[in-house]
Amino acid sequence: MAGSRAQRLAARRAGRRRAARRGAMVVAASLVVVAGAVAGVLAAFGDGGRSSDEAGPPEVSASPRLAPLPAVPTPSAPATTASAPPSPSPSARRTTTSTPSKPAKKREHRTAAAGRLYRHPDSQVLEWVRSHSGDARHAVIASRIAEQPAAVWFADYSPDTVTARVAAVTSGGAALGRVPVLVPYAIPGRDCGGHSQGGAPGLDAYDAWIERFAAGLGSGEVIVVLEPDSLAQAECLSAGERADRFASLARAGRVLKAANPRARVYFDAGHSGWNAPGKQAAWLRQAGAASPESSDGIFSNVSNFHTTADEVGYDRRVLDALGGPENLGAVIDTSRNGNGAPADGEWCDPAGRKLGRTPTLSTGEARIDAYLWVKLPGESDGCKGRPGTFTASYAYDLALS
Repeated sequence: MAGSRAQRLAARRAGRRRAARRGAMVVAASLVVVAGAVAGVLAAFGDGGRSSDEAGPPEVSASPRLAPLPAVPTPSAPATTASAPPSPSPSARRTTTSTPSKPAKKREHRTAAAGRLYRHPDSQVLEWVRSHSGDARHAVIASRIAEQPAAVWFADYSPDTVTARVAAVTSGGAALGRVPVLVPYAIPGRDCGGHSQGGAPGLDAYDAWIERFAAGLGSGEVIVVLEPDSLAQAECLSAGERADRFASLARAGRVLKAANPRARVYFDAGHSGWNAPGKQAAWLRQAGAASPESSDGIFSNVSNFHTTADEVGYDRRVLDALGGPENLGAVIDTSRNGNGAPADGEWCDPAGRKLGRTPTLSTGEARIDAYLWVKLPGESDGCKGRPGTFTASYAYDLALS
């Protein structure tokens, strides 16, 4: 009897141990799924299966890895079109209405940020250059792309680490007396649920994320390209959802500039082949882009291909329609626009494109504050390489075209 009872107790203990092991395995599997979902936008690709043509995520010692994804450009349209590209229905967002912005006030003229632009040392192209010194394409890619300063993207929703990661970039620029370009890219419903979908889980979460982002800006000069496509692509939102997003973007601009008065914040103007200047300006005005408390102007052509001349003319028309302080300016992404946009409207790594003007804070053009490389040349849209991954063959074609 005692022996049977002991056997039963031993059996029950063994069963409990097996159940505990199964539970631990389930928990571990769940954590893997959660980690994958959180990291997907920045680290969608592991080392497995990567060809020598592609760069791995950069190794960063002072801060977590920065492997930002680019905004997926919208299909180019004729310059006279006034409609936005078709977009899937966005996910639900809060439906409170925004508060009308105060009339814009004029302010004293403020010149574009002085000094040279900052080249962040942990980009994908620099990782490829360091790892492929014997490659026949090395010299061209190193000299024509890797040596140029480019924007640093923050495309993941990671509130616990974003302050330190932003500070690592801004402090690096300040130490060299150079101006970093940062791209916060975490607006909820990003890309209308398209290829670059993701972002914060809601506008309240986004507002809190932006506050943490702003806390890392430091006190030096910095350029902030605030949320590519967030305004130009707003056609996919309902009127209430647009009002909520615009109010959140206006608040973001105020938070960024309050955190660092030397920060220059630019709002999304799409590009010259998208919305008509008047329509884009109306949305920009609702988002606070005409207010000196929120904005220093607009940006255009991010991840797209329209010529610099087309963008200069378009941006000036948008600024004229926008109103606000006379010194509001524009910055233009010139990273891949050397040959202009393809006639067929192709946006995904189209053939025959080439590098545009090198990044500079001295454009010689009235109301144009800078030419920037917001999209790093060679980071694929998803056709010549995996989306967001630096692809040497694509970079080499851009550099030689």
